[in-house]
Amino acid sequence: MSRWPQSFGKRAFDLFIALAFAPLWIPLCVLVAVVVRVGLGAPVFFVQERPGLGGRVFKLVKFRTMKMGDANDAERMTRLGTFLRASSLDELPEFWNILRGDMSLAGPRPLLTRYLPLYTAEQSRRHAVRPGLTGWAQVNGRNLLSWEERFEHDVWYVDNATFLLDLRIIVLTFVNLFRRTGISAQGQATMREFTGNGK
Repeated sequence: MSRWPQSFGKRAFDLFIALAFAPLWIPLCVLVAVVVRVGLGAPVFFVQERPGLGGRVFKLVKFRTMKMGDANDAERMTRLGTFLRASSLDELPEFWNILRGDMSLAGPRPLLTRYLPLYTAEQSRRHAVRPGLTGWAQVNGRNLLSWEERFEHDVWYVDNATFLLDLRIIVLTFVNLFRRTGISAQGQATMREFTGNGK
């Protein structure tokens, strides 16, 4: 495992970027919150427990993008939600998770807690680092990747993470945002369900 993800330098870098860009992301959060409140009603935020460093559970905060109800994700997804996800504006509240130390700027994306028993020992290594706002898998296909490919990218990051790699991931994230690639898997609102065995 690379030493960078556990270093004081990475944590300091996360805090520096989150605070330095606060004059940008905080007003954007306020604007998006108003738009979501008007377009979708309350609640504005989507809060869900996700496993973080060492598999410890934390509360992930995002903007809500779907209608309330029991229908599947594709049916509940709205035009506003599609735009927020395509632009990744729904992820802005996760800067709060970064400030709290739940997440990092770069790392494996935090997935659902119900997936924890389904991971192989190798796949579980993704939890050896803090989850990221963006990650190596996100800039190499995002939701177009198979689960097996996604986990391979996550574990590769754990073993090879450096300051320069984090910078590369951040830059490529902005490039992909403009290209709007990998937003959803075919026939899915986002990513297909993980059922274990890398599938």
